[in-house]
Amino acid sequence: MPPAMGAAVAQPWYQLRLLLLLCLLLPLAAAATVGQKPYISNQKVAGSFSLATAGKAAPLYVSSQDFPGVMRVAKHLQADVKRVTQTEPVLTVSNSPASKQKEIVLIGTLGKSPLIDKLVKQKKLAVEGVAGKRETFLIQVVEKPMKGVDRALVIAGSDKRGTIYGMYDLSAQIGVSPWYYWADVPVRQKEQLFVLPGRHTEGEPVVEYRGIFINDEAPALSGWSREQFGGFNHKFYDKVFELLLRLKGNYLWPAMWGSAFSDDDPLNAPLADEYGVVIGTSHHEPLMRAHDEWRRYGSGPWNYDTNKANLQEFWRKGIERMGTKESIVSVGMRGDGDEPMSEESNIALLEKIVEDQRQIIAEVTGKPASQTPQLWALYKEVQEYYEKGMRVPDDVTLLLCDDNWGNIRKLPKPNEKPHPGGYGIYYHYDYVGGPRNYKWLNTNPIPRVWEQMHLAYRYGATKIWIVNVGDIKPMEFPTEFFLDYAWNPEKWPIERLQEYTQLWAAREFGAEHAPAIADFVARYTKYNSRRKPELLAPNTYSLVNYREAERVVAEYKQLAEEAEKVYSALPEAHRDAYYQLVLHPIKACANLNELHVNTGLNWLYAKQSRAAANKMAASVKELFEKDQELSRYYNKTMAGGKWNHMMDQTHISYTYWQQPEKDVLPELKTLNLPSAAALGVAIEGSEAWWPEAKQEATLPALDPLQQQTTYIDIYNRGTTPFEFTVQAGAPWLKVSAGKGRVEEEQRLVLSVDWQQAPQGQHRVPITISGPKGSKVVVQALVNNTALKAAQQQGFVHSSSYLTIEAPQYIRAQETEQVKWQLLPDLGRIGSAITAFPVTAPAQKPGGKSPCLEYRITLQQAGEITVHAYLSPTLNFNDTQGLRYAVSIDDETPQLINMHAGETGKLWDQWVANNINIKSSKHQVKEPGEHVLKFWVVDPGVVLQRLIIDTGGLKPSYLGPPENYRQTSQAVN
Repeated sequence: MPPAMGAAVAQPWYQLRLLLLLCLLLPLAAAATVGQKPYISNQKVAGSFSLATAGKAAPLYVSSQDFPGVMRVAKHLQADVKRVTQTEPVLTVSNSPASKQKEIVLIGTLGKSPLIDKLVKQKKLAVEGVAGKRETFLIQVVEKPMKGVDRALVIAGSDKRGTIYGMYDLSAQIGVSPWYYWADVPVRQKEQLFVLPGRHTEGEPVVEYRGIFINDEAPALSGWSREQFGGFNHKFYDKVFELLLRLKGNYLWPAMWGSAFSDDDPLNAPLADEYGVVIGTSHHEPLMRAHDEWRRYGSGPWNYDTNKANLQEFWRKGIERMGTKESIVSVGMRGDGDEPMSEESNIALLEKIVEDQRQIIAEVTGKPASQTPQLWALYKEVQEYYEKGMRVPDDVTLLLCDDNWGNIRKLPKPNEKPHPGGYGIYYHYDYVGGPRNYKWLNTNPIPRVWEQMHLAYRYGATKIWIVNVGDIKPMEFPTEFFLDYAWNPEKWPIERLQEYTQLWAAREFGAEHAPAIADFVARYTKYNSRRKPELLAPNTYSLVNYREAERVVAEYKQLAEEAEKVYSALPEAHRDAYYQLVLHPIKACANLNELHVNTGLNWLYAKQSRAAANKMAASVKELFEKDQELSRYYNKTMAGGKWNHMMDQTHISYTYWQQPEKDVLPELKTLNLPSAAALGVAIEGSEAWWPEAKQEATLPALDPLQQQTTYIDIYNRGTTPFEFTVQAGAPWLKVSAGKGRVEEEQRLVLSVDWQQAPQGQHRVPITISGPKGSKVVVQALVNNTALKAAQQQGFVHSSSYLTIEAPQYIRAQETEQVKWQLLPDLGRIGSAITAFPVTAPAQKPGGKSPCLEYRITLQQAGEITVHAYLSPTLNFNDTQGLRYAVSIDDETPQLINMHAGETGKLWDQWVANNINIKSSKHQVKEPGEHVLKFWVVDPGVVLQRLIIDTGGLKPSYLGPPENYRQTSQAVN
């Protein structure tokens, strides 16, 4: 196996592949289900069906005996054809289409539509692979379907949702994005639409129930819905149901904080049932009763021990109201307001609660409880009850959960006895709770979503997948990916995720800018996932080490500049969609990161008595106002103010887990500066300043392999400008300026002329002279130690650390049972590596067992510490913890448990930092070339990077940049 390519290396190949594909499909419709083969052409070909041509659209026919929801969505298809062609097809509800028609569209459900069933009976329509399946559709041209009709485009569904999905699939193919309403994606106009011959289907979905949870919906979605629709009523949910079905989802947990789906509007639940949307309630809302209904109608405490009769009557009314509407009933009980049950609650009581709830279900429905779909959510402390032995009847689906931060907590064991009710996953894109809320913008890169849901798929948790999407906006892109992956995980292996994003971008914005837009989306979600915006602080990124804060701000700024250029190049009609789906989160997060970094610099500069502290304070105020303006533009101006309130979510000035009432300007420091000039000097790698500091000013070491530079900041501590001179102690040490004038500050960049620098290690003084005879001497460390060419294969140690990105191994040792898998673009910096299959048994490290080999050159012997930067995967298989091993050369592999010593406080760090850093110590007997081996023990461990500390690693959030690497031919 060759060295894995990082995402940046792989990108041009993916772009070429996509552009080639898009060019080939130019005659076809621009929009379609992402990744689906287009079957619509703008040009007539042999055997194609004329859906719209010459100002006419083929009429649509639906049987009067079909489902009302099918008839409702047929009207959507009718409207979609008009959106695209400006020609509205006639829609007729009839069991006998008019004769003497050349071409018609027949829409119907097997077993419900006499029109479709007759075609099947006459063997004009083959429904193998459709009949008897769940939610499966077939779109096919049928010749001479009935007397007087030459040809029919048949949209046939195995069931109600199958037919509905078929119609929405055709809508997507002709050019109507699922987000045409929810993100204002424009519909491209076309004069002609032809359906290509053949059988067009997406098959049967893998995950049975695929849905979203509208949660934590105040103040954004709640404010918007009140303004647009008067609240969370059937007018609002009509838009939600349509979106969900266009995305081929089928399951919804409705908005619930202060809202009650069935009680707020009696039309909500019947409309969902008509559409075919399965309604459930969240993990702490038993028997189809919303949490807020207990506040409205409940009597007594939410306590089964003391208030059993009132609770049972409350729940009974929920099942009575549900009636025969398609639902999944949550069973069990948590404390009031999504809290744990009281400490005295026990497993026996909880099992009794479920038993009594099922009795209510049976009594009200008049059939065994097992015939009503139910779930029990193992959320938070409920999982502990399960692990202590609590059980529910076999027909109840066990809904397994993540930790609210996208890390799955538990999965069934591969060799476990199958659970008849199946397993599901409750996942989060949005959360209110510790260590801090995250609700504002999308922070969910799809490679990480893929990696975790791939675990769920391979471990057999495929009954229900539901994701908390908060306010729906701005989680559009990851929501669509979640539902697409749930439909067919095999269609989207990890290698196709970049392609997926590019295809999505091409559908929404056209082929020309699709590669760039896909790159923007991938980069901003990657950057945002490093630390969620609500968790950012002035000291998140190091202000002095490895230029970390500077690099983070520069990356965001560069991204914002690139995204702005595409915005300007897009047609006017696409700009609102682009702004909300791409540009706004980039600009807003670039601005917020700069705001926090500049706040940190303001504090540091004040501590260093820099005159520039006041300038930095002014900058923070400007950035704060820009943050507010970006939200105002989104709310009030974009799309004519259609999305007012959607950016009302506060995101600055958190002091604990709960959101602040309003965004507040961070505390800033200002200096009362004297008029007299005074020299100040600060250096890279230190918060100290000179001449105040007592210790020697020593810069980070320079070496010829890294070819790095370092810097000295000369600054004023007064308001009167001053002149300075700089004298380097060696002619080969280059300083960017030998003299100059400082008003507030000036940065000097130091580099080495390596052709002239002598061999060995050197300390070179740099003397800085300022006003009134003031002087500061800074020592530059230069390490020009010769290294043999053979020792330069692989990574070469700098003066204090060695950083290696996980994919940059020199050799991957594998077995027939365990292979190494690149996870492109998964990680805070680059890509990641893990072992496949994820269901493999534990491996014993050593010998010929699977490992990654990294060739390193160390400049000294002694103890080193190897820090492994791992994705914060949880102990999902409920063992002693997920393990890996590390060895240097031929030493016995050192076993490391990534969950050893796990506590709530440690977990807070892992998810807040989005990394789990584990360390091991090793003895190196001599300098020179060595091999570091990273061994598989348990599957599920995701390695992002390795950092070797030889005694001088400095604190930083992301860790130092990757070291110099001499490439060599990979060895298998």
